[in-house]
Amino acid sequence: MEKRFFDEAIAMSRHGMQANQGGPFGAVVVLNGEVIATGNNMVLGSNDPTAHAEVIAIRNAGTKLGSFDLSACELYTSCEPCPMCLGAIYWSRFKHVYYANTRQDAARIGFDDELIYTELDKPMGQRLIPFTHVPSDEAASVFADWAAKEDKTRY
Repeated sequence: MEKRFFDEAIAMSRHGMQANQGGPFGAVVVLNGEVIATGNNMVLGSNDPTAHAEVIAIRNAGTKLGSFDLSACELYTSCEPCPMCLGAIYWSRFKHVYYANTRQDAARIGFDDELIYTELDKPMGQRLIPFTHVPSDEAASVFADWAAKEDKTRY
């Protein structure tokens, strides 16, 4: 863990907040002791609810490295990642994540993800947003084609 990377993530959080791009969140992706990508929350600036700092930094890192596999990288973020960002972090395979503020700290300033954590524990039929399973032979056929595809890249 290196303080300079936290300093940069925190600076990104301040920059995005002051530019009214989104909430006070920033992240940096580090590879071999060097920052290779940064991100700040851009939800307001882009009208994209998925434009969280970690997601922006992950997208930038993938583009820079030309790879979806960030397993050699570390992520420094100004706050404990939300459930969406947590999923993106696991899909990216980071080797380590360092965060400053906690999700409880975020909740105290109006960024409360507890509803999502609670919803994830509920059976599908009991969630606030209805989810309906609609089986499809065509969708199943696409999955079967993927399973049989010999030149697929696993990720």
